Amino acid sequence: MAIDFSAEISELRSTYDSIRSVTDPEALKAEIAELSEKAAAPDLWDDPDAAQAVTSKLSHAQAELGRVERMGERIDDLEALVELGQEEDGDDAAAFLEDAEKELTTIRKSLSELEVRTLLSGEYDPREAVVTIRSGAGGVDAADFAEMLLRMYLRWAERHGYPTQVLDTSYAEEAGLKSATFEVKAPYAYGTLSVEGGTHRLVRISPFDNQGRRQTSFAAVEVVPLIEQTDSIEIPENEIKVDVFRSSGPGGQSVNTTDSAVRMTHIPTGTVVSMQNEKSQIQNRAAALRVLQSRLLLLRQQEEQAEKKALAGDVKASWGDQMRSYVLQPYQMVKDLRTEHESGNPAAVFDGEIDDFIDAGIRWRKNNEA
Repeated sequence: MAIDFSAEISELRSTYDSIRSVTDPEALKAEIAELSEKAAAPDLWDDPDAAQAVTSKLSHAQAELGRVERMGERIDDLEALVELGQEEDGDDAAAFLEDAEKELTTIRKSLSELEVRTLLSGEYDPREAVVTIRSGAGGVDAADFAEMLLRMYLRWAERHGYPTQVLDTSYAEEAGLKSATFEVKAPYAYGTLSVEGGTHRLVRISPFDNQGRRQTSFAAVEVVPLIEQTDSIEIPENEIKVDVFRSSGPGGQSVNTTDSAVRMTHIPTGTVVSMQNEKSQIQNRAAALRVLQSRLLLLRQQEEQAEKKALAGDVKASWGDQMRSYVLQPYQMVKDLRTEHESGNPAAVFDGEIDDFIDAGIRWRKNNEA
């Protein structure tokens, strides 16, 4: 059946116009001009953290504007390619229209990805992210699964060119991780990764079982927005308990000869944060406070949302405990239990190819918002 290119291009333009109205290229240009002026200031790097924030926001705004403008150009080029195909005869016409069909498919996918970006409109969505992975039920397999998930997210970030910093790793006795915490230093990292929060489930033949039995194990993923200097999260000193201890690596071997690792507990909520990957106690203390503030910020947001839902009489259930299953035996399948999105290639997923799952999660969340 011949493709109705006129109708397809009209639909593409309609979607593109909606995206432009949300992203507002003129506002982006004004933001880029303002950030460029700040980035050119001679004293910019006197405050490295502030400088990093400015250059990161500038890079993101430039990339966002570029994506939107290039998409419009690609739709124009597709229309020109179709016109050429319709003007030619025979094999030339067929070749042009075949190329147009391929480009139509790629533009549809790119436009869908761009559309997902416009759905990240939450208060904290533009923030960088702090991600914590904890092993759950399943013993050594769960610890190994936690390490697999850590690699998956770090590979995902690497594929996108997003800088990451591992802040804390707590190794399990036999293999894998009890927990790990890392930052993703990119704008909208929180909005993007927040749909990954929840309980992940792995089913496979355990490599740690000498009888080769199938094992089910679990790991929890927590995603919080990174605290910023403008946030009003002040924690009184008498609400914080700080313990220092010696950092350790795999197998319990000492990797530090001083008590540089820090465990920080927020007494009223029982929230605990451990940091040991920095070289000094001062650095670990600062990192722990930053992550603690980030978790309390999200906790405050969740409490506000719960109060609003209670006032509105909203009795919808929140996300289920198991949000995604990774099955390696007796068949190969990764399936998100909320969105029904699935992949038959777990190896690729564990290598960081999770964009389709994230996009489906963002759309699912938007459709299920009150």
